[in-house]
Amino acid sequence: MLSTGALRAHLLAARLAGPVATPRETSLRSYRLFAARDPRVLLGLDPDHAWGERDLLRLMADKCGVSDDPDYVSGPDVIDPERTLTALEAFARRLAGAAERRAPVLFGTGHPHRLLGFYAGLADALSAAGCAVLTPAQGRCVDMATRFGVRTYHLDYVQGVALVREPGVRVPGSATGAHTHSPLPVRAVLEEAVRAGGPLPELVVGDHGWVCGAGQLGIEAIGLADTDDPALFVGEAEGRVSVAVPLDDGVRSDYYRPLTRYVLNRACLSQ
Repeated sequence: MLSTGALRAHLLAARLAGPVATPRETSLRSYRLFAARDPRVLLGLDPDHAWGERDLLRLMADKCGVSDDPDYVSGPDVIDPERTLTALEAFARRLAGAAERRAPVLFGTGHPHRLLGFYAGLADALSAAGCAVLTPAQGRCVDMATRFGVRTYHLDYVQGVALVREPGVRVPGSATGAHTHSPLPVRAVLEEAVRAGGPLPELVVGDHGWVCGAGQLGIEAIGLADTDDPALFVGEAEGRVSVAVPLDDGVRSDYYRPLTRYVLNRACLSQ
């Protein structure tokens, strides 16, 4: 069993929280783009309110613990580990609730190289608890805009977790998926689930467009988000994302394993 104190120490040692690798410049650029409603950072969310840069900075200071000083414009950003721990508790409660009612669940990630193992562990535990871990639209093509123009990606599932493959990549079962912020994959998955007459997820777990895209459509969604991903925290503030956990989403994949153990323990889902 991993104690809260031990996890706090791990968050800081692995730079999942505390001073993180995400530069302040990158975070501020995302806030500017979000304020301008750039779809690249909206992640499928259609905010109800007008969010200016200062509004976003105050929100991110409250949700993540970043500096709310607008004159702090360069250097490392900071995530308060206490806010991460608090959000992980809420995250675990949502998983426990899904397990208790044996709800169908969908997992999806835009960070397969980093976060696949984290989500796969959760998917395995919920499956063992009697939840249907959904995998609709496997192999379906999704056209997404990139800096090289529109390219076709393919939906795949690895250990119950949805991801998209880059064009030309044919390695079923591997984590060689694409890093994407797009909400189009989750929309394609939900569209196929409706078309096939299968169950729709009662909970979506993931990051980026998987969370915001599902939340925007009224499905309960929880996930992880870095300091340069304001959309999940805006979604949480406006009631379309149930839980957004602040942490660095780009560290080594094995650094997330203690989080899996901790969350499953808090959700009473440890196997």
